[in-house]
Order: sequence, then structure tokens, then C-alpha cells
Amino acid sequence: MSDFNLSAFSDAVADIAAKAAPATASFATHHHRTASAFHWRDGYFVTAEEAVETGEEIELTLASGETVKAELVGRDPSTGVALLKPAAAADVHSLARAEVVRPGNLAVTVGNSEGAALAVFGTVGEVGPVWRSMRGGTIDRRINLAVNAGGRFEGGPVLDGKGALIGMLLFGPRRRALVMPYETIERAVATLREKGHVARGYLGAGLHPVRDRDAYSAMVMSLDDNGPAKAAGLLLGDIIVAWNGEAVHGPRDLIRRLGPDSAGAPVTLGVVRGGEQRDVAVTIGEKPLS
Repeated sequence: MSDFNLSAFSDAVADIAAKAAPATASFATHHHRTASAFHWRDGYFVTAEEAVETGEEIELTLASGETVKAELVGRDPSTGVALLKPAAAADVHSLARAEVVRPGNLAVTVGNSEGAALAVFGTVGEVGPVWRSMRGGTIDRRINLAVNAGGRFEGGPVLDGKGALIGMLLFGPRRRALVMPYETIERAVATLREKGHVARGYLGAGLHPVRDRDAYSAMVMSLDDNGPAKAAGLLLGDIIVAWNGEAVHGPRDLIRRLGPDSAGAPVTLGVVRGGEQRDVAVTIGEKPLS
């Protein structure tokens, strides 16, 4: 007969959530729903970038039930991280960083809803290498979760079996639960605290997918008057097929390449114009904030 104690396990999971709950907060989003946030350090909170809107008034509800106005210090669409600073200092602790996690490890997701604690648990479903987001951000690890967490958990902390912080809960395509890992958040927060934004690459061209046999590429449909693409001599109707010699598989692939590390970089684009292929040298710009 198994020695597994279900009651003790249940209490252990609840204890993990209870210890993290004081670090969490919630706020009403511009989508008229509730999202979570959690204390990072030095009085700053992090949350999901898609849950906040530049210029909107944010009011955090802390675990104590107290409400405080918060400033949006900055947001990074490339990693999905937004940084908030409450107007009044919040006396809450920071969560310790988790060690290595493996597929099958326990994952406890904690949230907040108008001061009330939320918690669900599941497992780490996948741990993979560095990857690039849809908006070009470099994500240090791919961590997908097997957990049934609703929208109120978005922006909340994901903890390991010791109660240490793996990262922040976000939702990918088809509402798949994934983790923005600790080290990626740490890098984004450092830049947001210093600059208020993370630079993103800017080509200044509107693109449309085109297909030639089994290959997808990107056709230039519009050009910004003061953008790098027009300055480099790209024309309407040009088909971008390569980036520094690597095939471009449609507009989404090209946008992924326009991450923070591309701003200011010289790039050679392979272009098909009038049925002939040529190379066009472009210096990628920095995407305007507006």
C-alpha cells in the first residue's frame, strides 16, 4: 500500500500558494477583466504587457485589500513584460529564484482577484532552449505548463515545488499557458527601469505574405516616408526572400527578426524585383514609441 499522504500533499501545495500570496496584486485591465501582478523587488511590480495600456490609470489591489495607484514605468512587447511602480511603498516580500526545472515538475500558479488569493497547480509540460517571440524578443528558456489557469492568473507568479519563482504566467496562441522565465524578466526589468522601454527593430515597410510554389516570403505593400526601408531603396512590390542569406518565411518570420538586438544593425536583404534577385543593404532603425 502506498505511503503517499494526499492530505499532506494538498496542504503543502496550499502552503506554497499562501506564502507567495502577499507578493501578489490585481488590477482591472482595459479589456474589462482582472489580471494579476507580483512584486519583483525594490517596490516594483511586474505583470503581463498585454494587460496594460500606455496612458491608462492603473490601480493595484494588494493582497491586504489595500488599493494603490501605480505608474506604468514601461512595457516590453517583445517579452510580454510590463513594469509597474505603486505610488505608495508596498511592504511585501520578493520571491526567491527557482533552480532548474524539468518536465513533470510541480508548478503552482498564484494570482490575485481584488485582494483574494488564487492558486492552481499542474506540471511543467515542456522545457526547451532559447527561442524568439512573435515580436522578436529573446526568451531564455521555453517553459510550457500543463495547468488549467484562467485569465485572472495572467501576469501572476509561477512557482516550483519549493515555492521559488520560475517566472510569470502568460498565454500563448490558443490560450496555451507558458512561463516567461525569471532571467528574461530580470533583463527586461533592468532596461525598463533605466529607459522605460526596450528598443525594437524597425524596417518601415508594410508587408503581405506571398507564396511561390512551397516557399513563403514577404511583399512590400507600403513604405514609411522616413523609414529605413525607403531610405535603402526598397520599392513597392519588392519581395523580401532573405535576411543576411537566411530564407525569410513570410512577414511573421521577418517581424521576429526585428527584435531588440536588431536595432541599429546593418542587414542585407535578399529581394526579388521584376523577377530578378538582388541584395539591398539596410540599417535597421529603432521602432518609434508612438
